[in-house]
Amino acid sequence: MSCLLFILFALLGFGNGKYGFREYVPVPKRPIFHSSSARRTIKNGILNRGVNIHSGDVINAPPVEALNVLDYGADITGDKDSTDAFKNALNAAFNQKGGFVYAPTGKYKFLGQISIPDGVSLVGSYLTVPQHEQPTGIPDDGTVFLPYYGRGELNETFSFITVGHSAALQGVTILYPDNPCGDSIPVAYPPTIRMNQPNSAIFDIELLNSYYGVYAVEAHRHFISRIQGQPIFIGLYIDQTYDIGRIENVHWNPWFCKNTNYMYTQTTYGEGFLFARSDWEYVFNTFAFAYAVGYHFIETPSGAMNGNFVGIGADYAVNVSVLVDASQKMGLLIVNGEFTAYHNSQFAPNATSLPVAVQVNKDNIGNVNFQNTAFWGPMQYCAQLYGDSTTIFEGCVFVDWDDHTPNGSPCIHANNGNVVLIGNTFQKKGIQAVFDAGTKKAIATSNIVTDGVNMKADSSVLTSFTGNL
Repeated sequence: MSCLLFILFALLGFGNGKYGFREYVPVPKRPIFHSSSARRTIKNGILNRGVNIHSGDVINAPPVEALNVLDYGADITGDKDSTDAFKNALNAAFNQKGGFVYAPTGKYKFLGQISIPDGVSLVGSYLTVPQHEQPTGIPDDGTVFLPYYGRGELNETFSFITVGHSAALQGVTILYPDNPCGDSIPVAYPPTIRMNQPNSAIFDIELLNSYYGVYAVEAHRHFISRIQGQPIFIGLYIDQTYDIGRIENVHWNPWFCKNTNYMYTQTTYGEGFLFARSDWEYVFNTFAFAYAVGYHFIETPSGAMNGNFVGIGADYAVNVSVLVDASQKMGLLIVNGEFTAYHNSQFAPNATSLPVAVQVNKDNIGNVNFQNTAFWGPMQYCAQLYGDSTTIFEGCVFVDWDDHTPNGSPCIHANNGNVVLIGNTFQKKGIQAVFDAGTKKAIATSNIVTDGVNMKADSSVLTSFTGNL
């Protein structure tokens, strides 16, 4: 019997108190070394494919040849229009059933639009996201695109670059020479990048001074990663995504220009992330600084969205950090967020709004869930909840409120829907929450407060307040 038990314990594993068969993991025959020759790189116009994940050997298949835009007449000085040269190189790659088009280090002037065909990748010199802080002119390192097309337009059909089905754009800086840093309000331009086909991808891109950054509509299963810059009006817009899209490591920051007149559009009307219909969206490690609205959720004729948001943040949100006008019934799951809402003379001297970290408006029907999220800065409210939905704050930290215009404002104010507060910390003395008439149900459990519990509810509200200290 003991031998049988020994064999049984050898075959079975224990995980979290449950039995399960052990997974057999083969031991590698030898270590896998990733030599410099095995890295995925482009050198002399040749793309090295990398290593065999099983043996560790450099893949012996012939390398993929990258078509070089210089061979098609592109000008690296920025003096001559390179639009046709890029079009010809991209079309040649498409005609050979896909491939890479390589744009070496240089400054490329564009008086027209370019479209990356299906199955083609346009690759610049950067294999990481570039960054140029407060440049005094056109950057002289790496691959720099200089678009002039579309001045005064906003419609996406005038976009500078369109990325096709299973196509990609990587490794470039994009700068609009007609919108220099100065005392003038920037001129409107259409989206810099338009994604309107499934499985399109953009990564390692600096949108240095785009007016409208990325427009991704009908781009199902889009992949947007490692994008930085200072889009003025809209950073990223998503709509009509009917299969899961992925966005990660997108960072909007005023590196190009901090002049208050230049930033006026950004702080008065700008939106870092604008989300409409998406079924559903994964968003990871994104950030927006000094926009009127950090994250805005809306409904268009195609509908609203649901999604999973991890590690997102908005700093110096002049109006609202997270504005929810609409979401699907499945709602929004926001975890590990960091949000501040305020304004001052540094970037928005003419702003008059009462800044709010979270605002859920009356037409929203989906749950909005915040977990392990921090709210701070001299805001007026942590949350204003007007939606006929449920909003949940769990394990969150509320540092500041009633600071912009001190008048006894609560951290959380609701007059509609349901509110759940569980295990949060309210670090400031003051009113933690007010549930006015119109609020249906309010639950506050196991919250840590400062200087006593101060939560108020209209007599018409069903409440359960327990274990708050």
